[in-house]
Amino acid sequence: MLIAASYPFLDVFWTMFIFFLFFIWIMILFRVFGDIFRRHDIGGGAKTLWVIFVIILPFLGVLIYLLTQNEGMTQRAMERAQEQQGEMDSYVRSVAGGAAGEIERAKSLLDSGAITQAEFDAIKAKALANS
Repeated sequence: MLIAASYPFLDVFWTMFIFFLFFIWIMILFRVFGDIFRRHDIGGGAKTLWVIFVIILPFLGVLIYLLTQNEGMTQRAMERAQEQQGEMDSYVRSVAGGAAGEIERAKSLLDSGAITQAEFDAIKAKALANS
């Protein structure tokens, strides 16, 4: 019972090709739906019409959306990426604190008497050397 022997190579190739086209289609469809729902420049009625158009005529709807909204999709994606990068940078800065944060913490420890002036100078030199 060789099952694979009755399924020729070109049929396997064609099946894989169709599968990958379907996968690409699903990814584009999710991208379009995500862009429609994230948009702030159109109202709910326009969003509803786009969704209905994409559901009723899926290939035509998605292709028309991609052709007419390409620049807007790109701009919105870049803005989202920049926002995410800014949030990540501010988070890293808040967590890391940098040399100034280390020196400030060491100064507060020095003022409270928890460390000596020599220890403060060593922490300060280390923080400045790392930055």
